[in-house]
Amino acid sequence: MKNVHDLVEAAKAHVREIPLEKSEQAIEQADVLIDVREADEFHAGHIPGALNIPRGILEFKLTNDPAFENRGLNMVIYCKNSGRSALSAKAMKEMGYMHVQSIAGGIEAWQEAGKRVIKPELPDFD
Repeated sequence: MKNVHDLVEAAKAHVREIPLEKSEQAIEQADVLIDVREADEFHAGHIPGALNIPRGILEFKLTNDPAFENRGLNMVIYCKNSGRSALSAKAMKEMGYMHVQSIAGGIEAWQEAGKRVIKPELPDFD
């Protein structure tokens, strides 16, 4: 019986992971940067320019949003530590997206390297 670690390892064998040192260049060249973490994780801090499409609704969003009709979009995705993004990249590949890359180590590796993270703030209502 497989567990989540088995599924992630199998997915990583079929998707392209970007080494952290090449991630900024890949993001600059991407048409879209997607954070597949949950909304609360995204709001706690995310890579500048990222769209939040949680893993649980990814396939539905990609199918129903005209912005994602083009299967040739250059897409970079990430999550906390690259497990969910590997599963997401595999699903996207199966959906026909040809240029999907996952950031190795996710936002944890990004932050450990001291790279910029945006933490949105709510406006003052005073």
